[in-house]
Amino acid sequence: MVTEEGPAPVASGSRRDGGRAIGRAGDAGEIRELTYGAAATRVPRWSAAIAARTGPGDTVVLFTPNGIDQFLLCLAVSRAGRIPVPVNPQMRPREIDHVIVDSGATLVVRGAAELSSGPGSRSAPEPPDRPELDDVAALFYTSGTTGTPKGVELTHRALVGGLTPMAALPTWLRHDELVLSLPIAHIMGFISVLGPTLAGIPMYFLRHFRADRVLDVIEQRRSSAFMGVPATYRLLDEAGAATRDLTCVRAWMTGADVMPGPLARKFKSYGASATLPVIGAVGEAAFFEGYGMVETGGGVVAKLSPPMLPVGLGDSLGFTLPGWKVRVADLDDQPVAAGTVGELQIKGPGVLKGYHGDAAASAGVLTDDGWLRTGDLVRSGPFGLLSFQGRSKNVIKAGGYSVYAVEVEADLEEHPDVVEAGVVGIDDAKLGQ
Repeated sequence: MVTEEGPAPVASGSRRDGGRAIGRAGDAGEIRELTYGAAATRVPRWSAAIAARTGPGDTVVLFTPNGIDQFLLCLAVSRAGRIPVPVNPQMRPREIDHVIVDSGATLVVRGAAELSSGPGSRSAPEPPDRPELDDVAALFYTSGTTGTPKGVELTHRALVGGLTPMAALPTWLRHDELVLSLPIAHIMGFISVLGPTLAGIPMYFLRHFRADRVLDVIEQRRSSAFMGVPATYRLLDEAGAATRDLTCVRAWMTGADVMPGPLARKFKSYGASATLPVIGAVGEAAFFEGYGMVETGGGVVAKLSPPMLPVGLGDSLGFTLPGWKVRVADLDDQPVAAGTVGELQIKGPGVLKGYHGDAAASAGVLTDDGWLRTGDLVRSGPFGLLSFQGRSKNVIKAGGYSVYAVEVEADLEEHPDVVEAGVVGIDDAKLGQ
């Protein structure tokens, strides 16, 4: 099973060839295939059952196993005019209880099978009322690393706006296959499935990440692209990626964290630009890195390292994607001069509407004129290139100077014996830190 259709405005843009495979999913040797036609039947049926058990605008928590069914359930909830709240089943019980209570959920779905009987299960689905673009489409909860998880309100405009260009990708990409194993309940996983669905790119989805299994899938199926976070690339490398035939891969993609340059260079060399008759694999793969967060509904800034070119742009985040605006601001939300370190602030279609039921937190993260305060420190360089300098809380004040932990970490990681570095400040009587 793998994907199709998307919440109301999202859903209306995802219909394609009914018999064409959206993708495949596999776990423990089992491979299942889902077509657009099958998904287009399944989503309205689930939507009717959900509508019969809830009211317009209600929130519905989807506490289901990670997988494409959870994605399709999100679409079904939204099609019914309700707000889906996908939950990572690996969350702790108290976190799950918090999400259910905080979201005000009127229904908790623990599996698609629950919708095959009971109210609405045999009803003919009613055509949904088309929501407004600025209506809330979904609630995604933050990880809670800095406190209690907060519900991020993302609108239909937020979820669709940044993905529209993907629908116009070249048709030859429809013959590729993207391998991914990400949690659907996290924005990166959700967008990584929604985007290819709209673009018509088949996927192979693994519900649970196992490095050896991912390598088997890529090598045996000759898949052409992989999406994962930097940590998964480290695990793939440790699992012997260098010994596998991965020349089928033309593009590696990542996000959610800083990707070490040496590791990106390795994976570029494992892939290839093309496979030619007689000659075989030539060149190397491209590497794509994106920057975004749940509060932006996906990627905002990105950089691409094309085949046969070094992993360029240094440790920068890259360039701003179309449709977005960024600025580097001081503590008073005023733009700073180019080359000066400040907080990255973002404005665009994907910026959250607010934190659900938390006006104070919403006011703290959004300026009066709609800019998102990310808490990330950057420096703007030539042509608008943004260089990451760390989190605002990770600046070390030493002798009156600001020392950015990320810069020291990058230098340490250049040493061949250093896999990953972390730098923190220690209180010092003379220098402060």
